[in-house]
Amino acid sequence: MSPSLSVVADNDLKTSAPKAESVAQRVRRLQQEAKALAKDHIKALNQALVDVEQLAAEIAEGGDAYPPGVRDMARRLVEDCEMRVQTLEAIVART
Repeated sequence: MSPSLSVVADNDLKTSAPKAESVAQRVRRLQQEAKALAKDHIKALNQALVDVEQLAAEIAEGGDAYPPGVRDMARRLVEDCEMRVQTLEAIVART
């Protein structure tokens, strides 16, 4: 048996094409897209800092399996990441 064929409408895209946007409209649209992407990027940075903070906390509390210098550095990193996350969240909340 041969596969069945069907008719597909040939819509003329030129007749239904949307009106071209002006340069100013395009600039506004691109700026909105850039701001949305920037927000996503900031969220990713924030999540990465939270992940580093959690990992550093695990190492800081890891006991003698980790060298004392590493545990101390991890402890300080937890505090620093926590502060940076709060700062990022405060800045984003203002915008």
